[in-house]
Amino acid sequence: MRGNQGKEARVAEDEAKGERMERNLVCLVITLFVSTIMFTACGSNKGPAELAIKGAEDAINSTRAEAAKYVPDQVKSLDDTLVSVKGTYNKGKYKAAINEARSLAGKAKEVEEAGKVKKEELTRNWTDLRGRIPKMLEAIQGRMDVLSRSRKLPGNLTAEKFTEAKSGLAAAKEEWAKALEGSKGGNLPFAVFIANAVNKKASKTMEILGLPVPDIQAAPEKVPVPDK
Repeated sequence: MRGNQGKEARVAEDEAKGERMERNLVCLVITLFVSTIMFTACGSNKGPAELAIKGAEDAINSTRAEAAKYVPDQVKSLDDTLVSVKGTYNKGKYKAAINEARSLAGKAKEVEEAGKVKKEELTRNWTDLRGRIPKMLEAIQGRMDVLSRSRKLPGNLTAEKFTEAKSGLAAAKEEWAKALEGSKGGNLPFAVFIANAVNKKASKTMEILGLPVPDIQAAPEKVPVPDK
């Protein structure tokens, strides 16, 4: 009878081992199945992620030519974001990379429009300055010629101030030539930046000489100035 009991115990133990092995096998199969699905999903997003990043990069490069002249900070932000998107891709987060790349392409369009708006603004400023500054310089030169022929300076104009006015006129003419050169070369931001400086110098010189200063709508102080 004891033999039968021992045999039954071994059978029960073998059945328990079998059940444990079966459960472990089921868990392993489920794990492999889930892993396969996740791997397939990630793999299927890799190609689209590459295309999305390429599209964003092309959009940025298309925007860069003009926008870099007028909104360089925004273009730099696009480049920095592109680096971040590529980092997301390299980490295997393809779906996230797709979303980020698509968003970046949209931002590139916004930056392109911002560049156009800034260009229009600077064009208006340049048109105004180009029309008025030569007249200011001409008025200063005319007044200087008259005073140079006079035996005595007006009571409100000292010799030191007169010398300062001469220097101011010379500097204004030199800088105005640079502004014109920048405009001819297609560097509108540079031209407007220099023209604003000329406007200030010419206005100060006119005040010294007692000439009325025209009301010129100068461009904003913060003007992008790429290398000439």
